[in-house]
Amino acid sequence: MCVFVEDTDSARSMSLSQRLACFALRLLGWRCIDLPQRPSRAVVIGYPHTSNWDFPVGLLGMAALGLNARWVGKDTLFRWPFGGLMRWLGGVPVNRAAPGDFVERIADEIRRHPRFMLVIAPEGTRSLRPGWKSGFYRIARAAEVPVLVGTVDYGQRRLGLLAEIALSGDETADMNGIAASLADCRGLRPERASPIRLL
Repeated sequence: MCVFVEDTDSARSMSLSQRLACFALRLLGWRCIDLPQRPSRAVVIGYPHTSNWDFPVGLLGMAALGLNARWVGKDTLFRWPFGGLMRWLGGVPVNRAAPGDFVERIADEIRRHPRFMLVIAPEGTRSLRPGWKSGFYRIARAAEVPVLVGTVDYGQRRLGLLAEIALSGDETADMNGIAASLADCRGLRPERASPIRLL
């Protein structure tokens, strides 16, 4: 179950930056959604990722929700001249050609903090792929945290958090639960949305 942020009592206690982000999203025709309650630590997946516009709209959504999240991006985003800005915005670079111990490093980081949200686009690219990269799943299992299902849904012009999934370790059942919560979400370029299954 999700709720529209502007319709909740907590909207009155929003910070100025949250209010400004909500206002900007409304001007752009978006509605921001959230869960009635959020865990203090989680891996947040963002789907579908089909356009470069997902990134700035998603950043506005995180600001509106007060998510204060870290996010994972390909290492090329962190080169000069924008590398410092990307890190300031919460970015964590990953070299997709040589991920090494990335999963365990991030899981350790999550475990060390009482509050930690990590946002990942599980498709790993804006292009159509046969399925999702499994990093988000392995990080959540290693850190023993739930997965929050997030979306930038151009079909209904809504963005935010749709569901909390406690992973069981049964990949098929877990992915079916994730897919069910994303059933009516559409990317800007729907033909690029990858099937919801682990590679």
